[in-house]
Amino acid sequence: MKKELTAKKKKAKPEKTKDILKEPKKPDNPNARWYIINTYSGHENRVATQLKARIKANELEELVTRVLVPTQEKVIISKGKKKTIKEKIFPGYVLVKMVLDNETWHIVRNTEGVTGFVGTKKKPTPLNPDEVKSILAFTKIKQPTFQTSFSVGDAVKVVDGPFTDFVGSINEINQDKGQVKVLLSVFGRETPVDLDFLQVKKL
Repeated sequence: MKKELTAKKKKAKPEKTKDILKEPKKPDNPNARWYIINTYSGHENRVATQLKARIKANELEELVTRVLVPTQEKVIISKGKKKTIKEKIFPGYVLVKMVLDNETWHIVRNTEGVTGFVGTKKKPTPLNPDEVKSILAFTKIKQPTFQTSFSVGDAVKVVDGPFTDFVGSINEINQDKGQVKVLLSVFGRETPVDLDFLQVKKL
């Protein structure tokens, strides 16, 4: 008898998971438009989290369908190590897709950290569909941009590769490729050499 009950319990769990996976997604509201809201600088994620919670608590998911803080992945070099971060594309702004009426306006406008809607008239102005496409496409760019604290003229030491321990100065910086052109003294002559950010260290 115990074996039968155990078997039933084991079967119940995967069935429940299967039901959850099969749950259909709610279709986006065709009347919803994208709007931009101003926030205090540095509070974008907090505002987005609070707004999502208020929307859910007031059962307005069908009218306010998306809350987005546009970000892009970037690679930075910090202390000789490479790491990927998410950088806000529009600091101080959050995008909201919603059907604008008195209730949704009130929910968004009175969320802590929101300073107002972007618009030229008394009421918020929705974004042009082409602008939205461009913004969303920009957030999905997979090739990151390298960022570092190097400057042209900096004295650096090569720490990796065939020119290890050579000392020179930075002549050019290519942020997109994550490279610097360093002028090294090779056989008594000043020679430009392309090196990755991780191959050099500031002196």
